Amino acid sequence: MKSLADDLFILEGFPPYAINVYLLGEVLVDAATRFDARRILRRLRGRTVTLHALTHVHPDHQGSSHAICEALSIPLWCSEADADAMERPGEMMARLPRHWLTDTIGPIWAGPPHPVANRLREGDQVGSFHVIETPGHTAGHLAFWREDDRVLVLGDVVSNLDLWTGRPKLCEPQRIFSIDPAQNRRSARRLIELEPRLVAFGHGPPLRDTRRFVEYLKTLPED
Repeated sequence: MKSLADDLFILEGFPPYAINVYLLGEVLVDAATRFDARRILRRLRGRTVTLHALTHVHPDHQGSSHAICEALSIPLWCSEADADAMERPGEMMARLPRHWLTDTIGPIWAGPPHPVANRLREGDQVGSFHVIETPGHTAGHLAFWREDDRVLVLGDVVSNLDLWTGRPKLCEPQRIFSIDPAQNRRSARRLIELEPRLVAFGHGPPLRDTRRFVEYLKTLPED
């Protein structure tokens, strides 16, 4: 487990930064695929974890959510708009754009449904962070923002990983995974005014170059 900021840790995985899981104080954010439960629980040994929250309900972020919530006896929180996809069998996959890659890998990585104890909305608090609604990649995608030190846990609004080369690169999520790419770009452009000092992505290494991040967001079309 690597410290990124005060009370913010990234749980190391393999390959590094491919699918990121974070600990925000006592809140576990995202849970990778269903094959990652043992790794995540092993990294959490000796830590107090009281809550599990999701940036969004996709197979590579909710895969181990049920197993972890059961093992640690903790509640699950996610957005209002993604909650049904987490709770209803088959709903998450039904919402994904149809593509051979998602149709093949999605069911393999996906975890079982799990009850959502709290349906999050804009301005709600998750640990020391506040919720920003950033729909587009999914209907209810969320980012988590801490104004005191300008730390942004971004999820998949923007990635810092080129899916095809495996190298760090700021980019939009692949269109085959997003229900509304144009809305996702609008959500991303909302973040320009934040000027975060640290951005923690769902995929790819964290970024501390505020100027580079903001300049990239400004290049996104406003459609």
